[in-house]
Amino acid sequence: MDGTEHQGSSWKQNKWIRFLTACAFAVMGGFFFQLIHMPIPWLLGSMVFVLIGSKVFRGITFYWPARIRNTGMIIIGYTLGLSFTASTLVQIGQQLPTMILFTALLLLCAAGIAFVISLLSGIPFPTLLMGSIPGGLSQMVTLAEEMKGIDLTIVTFLQVSRLIMIMFCVPLLIFSPLFHVARSNDAAVAAVTGSEGYMGLLSHLWLFAIVCILFALIGQKIKFPTAFLLGPMIGTMLLNLSGYEGFSLPTWVLDLSQIMMGSYIGLLLKPENLKHKLKVTWLALMNGLVLIGVAILLSLLLARLHDIPVVTSFLSLSPGGMDQMAFIAKEVNADLSVITCYQLFRTLFIFFAVPPLLRLVFRSVLKVNRTA
Repeated sequence: MDGTEHQGSSWKQNKWIRFLTACAFAVMGGFFFQLIHMPIPWLLGSMVFVLIGSKVFRGITFYWPARIRNTGMIIIGYTLGLSFTASTLVQIGQQLPTMILFTALLLLCAAGIAFVISLLSGIPFPTLLMGSIPGGLSQMVTLAEEMKGIDLTIVTFLQVSRLIMIMFCVPLLIFSPLFHVARSNDAAVAAVTGSEGYMGLLSHLWLFAIVCILFALIGQKIKFPTAFLLGPMIGTMLLNLSGYEGFSLPTWVLDLSQIMMGSYIGLLLKPENLKHKLKVTWLALMNGLVLIGVAILLSLLLARLHDIPVVTSFLSLSPGGMDQMAFIAKEVNADLSVITCYQLFRTLFIFFAVPPLLRLVFRSVLKVNRTA
């Protein structure tokens, strides 16, 4: 009897079984969300079904390798890189002061929200601040591990739950009457390439594939933020600007990249490890909603300053990540290059400037507490 139980347990812990089970739930989620006409269905559907499945079927521990997530990010990075042209770079140079201003405003608002929530909840301000910085999940979690007195579980939960909220709320807002947009026709977009386009795609595919993978690995080696996204994006951008023509990927490849990303994110959230679940969940909900509200107000101001569509400005300032905003932008035909630049600038600012600033703030807070 013990041997049978051990054999059953061994079968359930097999990596292939765990991975294929997660795949089955991810695909079911994508089909279901597509059936009910949800925006970015393969990303949201896979994320939700994998998250629920991993909590309901506790006998099998779902498994999703980071390499598959990284492959999805390389595909997204290639797509983002295609949107850059020489005229785009000129436009970005003109908007650089605005990027600095709006990034600073968004981060200051996040700090203000964290301060108010800290007063209301009694949770230390440094922990809430690190959980509230938008678009810096990996950087903030890594920094939180290095700092004393930071509750890593709360930081991770706030960052991941905000990411999940944004992935749901932003698409629903974009397709609501508030923005008056319609989805792009994927079939029509895919049909533009035609048979000649796909032959051209195959002839250049090897070059773009090698460059994307190479730049991703170099980015990882030099510890670049989100290397598997930014590396391929920079590599594709350089090839595109040097005269090599890239082609839009087929719709099914983009859907597959959504599954690769969504399933991984679905397994990140582990509410069972959280103390005071109700309290922290309420804080995460309030934090995310207020940040989205701030992003909407700032996007209206940005749209007026630079005469760009509100959808593009909102996706540029949304407190999520480039990959999620890129998926939504593709569906509404927003300006990918502008969105990517604003999101990229904020990512780099968070990576290089925010950690030393946070250390300075935390030292000041500690000195004040000691004096008191």
